[in-house]
Amino acid sequence: MKYDINRVRTEFPSLSVTDNGVERVYFDNPGGTQVAKRVMTRMMDYFTTMNTNGGGAFITSRQSDNLLDEAHAAMADLVGASDPGEIIFGQNMTTLTLHLSRSIGKSLKAGDEIIVTRMDHDANISPWLLMAEDHGLVIKWLDFSPETYRYDLTSLDEVLSSKTKLVAVNYASNATGTVNDVKAITKMAHQFGALVFVDAVQLTPHFVTDVAEIECDFLACSAYKFYGPHQGLLWARRPLLEKLSPYKVRPASAELPHAYETGTQSHEGMAGTLGAIEHMEWIGMEMGTGGATRRDRIVSGFNAVATYERKICERLIRGLESIQGVTVHGLTAGSDLNDRVPTVAITKEGAHPRAMAESLGKANIFVWDGNYYAIEIIARLGLTDKGGMLRIGLGQYNTEAEVDMILNHLDRRSSF
Repeated sequence: MKYDINRVRTEFPSLSVTDNGVERVYFDNPGGTQVAKRVMTRMMDYFTTMNTNGGGAFITSRQSDNLLDEAHAAMADLVGASDPGEIIFGQNMTTLTLHLSRSIGKSLKAGDEIIVTRMDHDANISPWLLMAEDHGLVIKWLDFSPETYRYDLTSLDEVLSSKTKLVAVNYASNATGTVNDVKAITKMAHQFGALVFVDAVQLTPHFVTDVAEIECDFLACSAYKFYGPHQGLLWARRPLLEKLSPYKVRPASAELPHAYETGTQSHEGMAGTLGAIEHMEWIGMEMGTGGATRRDRIVSGFNAVATYERKICERLIRGLESIQGVTVHGLTAGSDLNDRVPTVAITKEGAHPRAMAESLGKANIFVWDGNYYAIEIIARLGLTDKGGMLRIGLGQYNTEAEVDMILNHLDRRSSF
């Protein structure tokens, strides 16, 4: 079935909001997407009919528990896991990673080695640096090429050793958009007995996520990046979670996943996450091949979205390449476009990224500038003292007309 962009857009109430009659153009999606109607419906229904704590001997508590169980099951289907008990909800990816790092660190000893990368968001770097500081661990770095915007896996082979206990790597860059070969990285790390923690925050909104396929040990993502509420999510292998010591209060359940879900969770956020997954199912049914299972429908939905986003991303990149003074910092060759998410970072000769963002903001075109917490990649590209980059992040509801709007704005402005 054909991807119907007009039908998709009707599922997002915020897209109808105008400012002095001017429509808003949301290209700030890598920082957080707009929210689908099914998310709002699920959250409102939770607040209206079952807003309470779990484990109670009354109907609203039982209803709440059942819905949260369904949210765990749906999230397992989203990432390709078979066990809902392996899904941990939390405030956000950063908080979950910091929390889990305490449990992992407790199992390590001084002199053990951790590998982090120069391409990651700092949420997948600083937690491990802090863990290393606490336990006397050795940090090693995996670099990327500023020319290819990819990791050189021979460099990974050079830093891996029998002392390596964890490799923390991003699935997709929140700056350059590169999708990394985490399956190959995981295979290499496992040969040395190391665990692999994958930050999939930027991958999950755009492509099918399959933890069984990539065979990693931990994978984190955020619902507010895939059209849901502000909610963090973590998948981990059950044997690892059972082996690690969760940091929790004494009365809390020792059962998975609750042992790692500290305190009272955002039940409404979990309900909204279920709604975001149902939104992807809807796309799969209406504009994809559908399927008998929820996982089938989710996969179908993401495949439909990926095909559409690749088309508008190529339109954006080709347009940017035609503008004098603009450099696209990321994969641009046609053969490479399947290896990137539609997050496009640029610089323009003589223009500060903040000035460009402000100019676009006045036209109601929303983009991010700076380092977006990807401080290592900005430093590696030599852009720290130049204001970083301007980031244009496409999503499933953006249109070709919106892409043309930002291209025209950047092209016609000789100075910012």
